[in-house]
This record gives sequence, structure tokens and C-alpha cells, in this order.
Amino acid sequence: METLLIADDEKNIRDGLKCILDWEELGFTICGEAANGEEALSCILKEKPSLVLLDIRMPKLTGIDIIRIAREQDYSGRFIILSGYSDFSYAQSAIRYGVEYYLTKPIDEDELLDAINTIKESLEQEHRESDNIALYREKAKNVILHELVTGIWKRDGITGLSSADFQSMELDFDKYQVVIYEKFGLSPEDQSYHFADLLNITNNGNHSFESFEEGHKNVILLKGAFALRRFEEFLHHYEKAELQKGSPMDSLFLAYGRPVESLDEIYLSYEEADTLIQRRFFCIQGQHTLGYEELPAIPSHNNQIHDDKLHEYCDALINYLQANNRKQIAATFFSLEEYLYNVDSSIASVRLFLTDLFLQLKENIHKIYNSSRVSLPSNSVIIDYIDNCHYLYEIILYISGQVKAIMDSSDSSPRDSILDDILYYIDNNYQNNIKLETIAPLFGYNSAYLGKLFTKAIGENFNSYVDHRRIEHSKKLLAQNNIKVYEVSERVGYKNVDYFHKKFKKYVGISPAEYRKQLKPDDSV
Repeated sequence: METLLIADDEKNIRDGLKCILDWEELGFTICGEAANGEEALSCILKEKPSLVLLDIRMPKLTGIDIIRIAREQDYSGRFIILSGYSDFSYAQSAIRYGVEYYLTKPIDEDELLDAINTIKESLEQEHRESDNIALYREKAKNVILHELVTGIWKRDGITGLSSADFQSMELDFDKYQVVIYEKFGLSPEDQSYHFADLLNITNNGNHSFESFEEGHKNVILLKGAFALRRFEEFLHHYEKAELQKGSPMDSLFLAYGRPVESLDEIYLSYEEADTLIQRRFFCIQGQHTLGYEELPAIPSHNNQIHDDKLHEYCDALINYLQANNRKQIAATFFSLEEYLYNVDSSIASVRLFLTDLFLQLKENIHKIYNSSRVSLPSNSVIIDYIDNCHYLYEIILYISGQVKAIMDSSDSSPRDSILDDILYYIDNNYQNNIKLETIAPLFGYNSAYLGKLFTKAIGENFNSYVDHRRIEHSKKLLAQNNIKVYEVSERVGYKNVDYFHKKFKKYVGISPAEYRKQLKPDDSV
């Protein structure tokens, strides 16, 4: 709807002009009326009406003066001059200021209607052209923003734009920073707010940012020192405040790149924000922001995931599990999480690594423990669970929870001393090549000190105790006639059968074969 101001010093004429036409049907709303030149000028500059019906002879300011001053103040609306005089000099002056219609009183209704219809059509054409220009400018701006964040753009290069062009598009500033945001909740029904709306409030309507989409990502380009400072203040409050469930702040996840000082560096800030939004998988529980300071310092030689790391972490967890060392297990999971945070591999590769780790742990655990005492999920359940986890910490908690459950179920009698844990470890690993130097770190001890502590408490040294345990287990195996002596030797940890013979005779007094023979019933009786 267009707006109309009626200015005439005679009230009866103003009232008549209000009623002479059906202004609403013609698409006009009367926004005011004025009885003298000063009132008319004030209303024009304040209301900026689309059309002014203006008497040429007004008290305080003439119609021509009103038009001149209004044009000097950039008023671009239309005027229809109303006059009781057919004075060519007035008409000539009015034409100079872009007045198209000069109507003499008494006003002819048809003549006024023709003028109004022509002006209305002209105004509509202007609006269409203005809307088209705004649309083209917006499209051009979106193209420029795309080129800026993707690094395609170079000043006065591909786009051929000058500093003046960027100023007209409100893109010429001393500082920039890119923020990418998405909703925090991962369920489709979770409520989400537009960060641009929240930022508009914090910027007090200064419009010092651009909001647009790039590759289906919601992007904010902060422009100028003021916007960057307000964003920093916003972050400080956002990260320190206790977020209320369902609040606008609680609904958002933000990733932001570094501040930069020129248009052709904006892509650097965007690349960092884009990398971080993809690394949301590595966030801790409840984390709502990721900043450029938290980008991992990945070495230049492609720090990819390797199988040797998989075996290293699996062996460490199995060893600490058997040592009943909860503290070291926790430290190992912490180390694992830190290692995966800093690898230069895809999220899919990290998931696969953790899946393989858990499956390998499960296989080793079933070899060590009685399967009836240890219950672990099926392989398909493990794979599905890890695939459906949204965060690394969820997977780590899942695996560590399973390890804890194994420790709780296998540790039927509480062992309240470190030596009990060592004895338990030896009893479950005698078949391996265990040495004091290799197991001491599992329990957080120096090997020399642990050796002295062990000998004093048990009454024999570590190696002797291991030999005793191996020989005792070999006796049970020798009682089974279907197991050959060299197989018994390997099962209890002696790779060399001659060395096994030597050790067995030392502790039992006879050879393994003689011991087995003694176990057979006497056929002569």
C-alpha cells in the first residue's frame, strides 16, 4: 500500500481531497495532512510518503520551497501541485524538481484520477525494478560469499569488483571470522534456533555479519572488530554459563576459525571452521563449541592409523586387565583417546579401529578367562553399537565399561595388596614369556624394588616362583595321556622341551616321562 500526504492551508479543501476519490481502492493510505509549509516539510521528511498533494501557496514555506528542500534531503516521492493560479513560472519551477502534474483548482475529479493512476503505475514499476535490483545484488553477493569462503576469489580478479563495490555490499572491513553452526541435538525432533537471529540480538542490530549457506552448512561471516569482539564475549558467556535444557543456547553447536584481516584470507578461517565441524565426533560430553585453537597439531608426515597401534593398545589392556590394575587401564584409555584425536584419518577409520580393537580384546579375553564367567556382547552387537555412536567418548566409555565388567566378574575374591595382584597375574600368564622387568611397569613399580619386595613376601624370587607355577600346571597336563610331553612343555611356557625336562627334574626329582609313568596303575597287581 502506498502512502499519501495532503498539504493545503484550507481545511475544507483538505477534507474534500480526502473524499474526492476512494484512496484505499486506488492503493493509497493517507498518512497525514498539513496546514502550512513547515508542517508539510516536516511530515515529508519524517513519513516519506509515496505521493504528496501540495498547494503551491502555503504559509511559512511555499510549495516550491518545500519541494526544493525535500529533494535536497534526498526525498524521492512524487508531487502533484494544486494551485488556484495557472502560472507558467510556478509550473516551470515545479518541473525542474521532477513534478509531473500541476492541477488548477477547483480540482477536476477525472483529471486527478488520471494523474493518480499514472503515478500509481509508475510507482509499481519502480518497486518491481528496485526488487529486481535487490534480488540481483543479493544473488551477486551470495556468489561473492561463496568465492570468498572457498578461496576462489581474488580482489579485482575473477569477480572484477573494486573496493567501492565491496563497500556498497557491506563487505569491506578490517577483520573477519567464520562461524559454522548446526543444531546440538542429533534427533530430528530436537528444537533448533538460528544462530544468526541470536547474534543479531547480541550485535544490537548493527548488522555486522553475513548469514548464508555453503554446501548445506549454516555459515556466519563476522565483519569488523566490533562483531568479532561481541562474538568473543558471546563465547565467554556461552562456554561458562550453565545452559538450560531447551534454551536457544543449548540447541546449538558452533565451530569457528581464526580471525583474519583481509578478504582473500577468509577461506582460511572457513577451512578451519569446516574441519572443526566435521571433528565434532571428538568432542567431550556436553561440549557446544570448537575453536581453531583446538585443531590437532597433526604432523606433516600423515599420522595415519596403523595396525601396530591396534596390537599395542590391545596388549596393554589385556596385561593391565590381568594385573587387575584399574588405574593403568584408565590411563591406557586416556592415551588411546588422545592418540585417535591426533591422527590424520577419517572418522570411519577411527570407528573401524575401535571396532577391531574391541573384537581383538574379546578374542583374547575368551582365551584367558572361563567364558561362562565372562559375558561379552556378540560381534554384530558390538559393530552396530559402535557404528551408531555419535562421539568418540561414547565408544571409549562402552569399551572401558565392558573391560570393567570383566574385571568385576573375574575377580571373585578381592585382592587388597599389590602382591596378590602379581600372583594372580602370574597364575593367568605363566604360559607366556613373563619377566619381572616386563610386568613391573604394569603395577607401577621399578623391577629391582619389586623383585626385593616379592622375594621378601613370598620367600623365593620371582623366576623361581614362576617355574614352580609352571611345573604344578604341567603335572595336571601330564595326567592327561593324550597330550605329548613336548606339547605340555609349550603349554606351560617352555619353548625348549629339554629346558622343560631340566626344570621339571629340578623341582620334582624325576623326569616328566617318569612322573607320567608313576601315575599309571601297576599292571602286575
